[in-house]
Amino acid sequence: MKELLIIGGGVYTILLIVFHLLFWRLFNWPQTLIALNDVNKATIQVLNISITFIFGIFAYISFVHTQDLLNTHLGRTLLLLISALWLFRAMQQILFYKLKHKISVGLALYFMVGSILYGAPVIM
Repeated sequence: MKELLIIGGGVYTILLIVFHLLFWRLFNWPQTLIALNDVNKATIQVLNISITFIFGIFAYISFVHTQDLLNTHLGRTLLLLISALWLFRAMQQILFYKLKHKISVGLALYFMVGSILYGAPVIM
């Protein structure tokens, strides 16, 4: 069961990678970022690409190093930190988006699921 949760976390993370790769189209960045100065425009895009790469690392270690994540101190620490990241992200969703729209509520719940997928194997 613990292995399945971590593999599920890998799939969960791949879905977020796809979502982040679609930001240019979903948020019409070629048009909406035009109002920003070059530094802010670049910063938003660089941060998005960087977090997408980090998600790729999470997915990779979830699929390839599942047993290490479960059976080593470093692995369990990584699971807890990834879980904490998703819980922190869920709290940011609530703080910054105020849960005013169904999409915002859905994203907050999605991030909580990520926290459970990565945290539960350590607690179980």
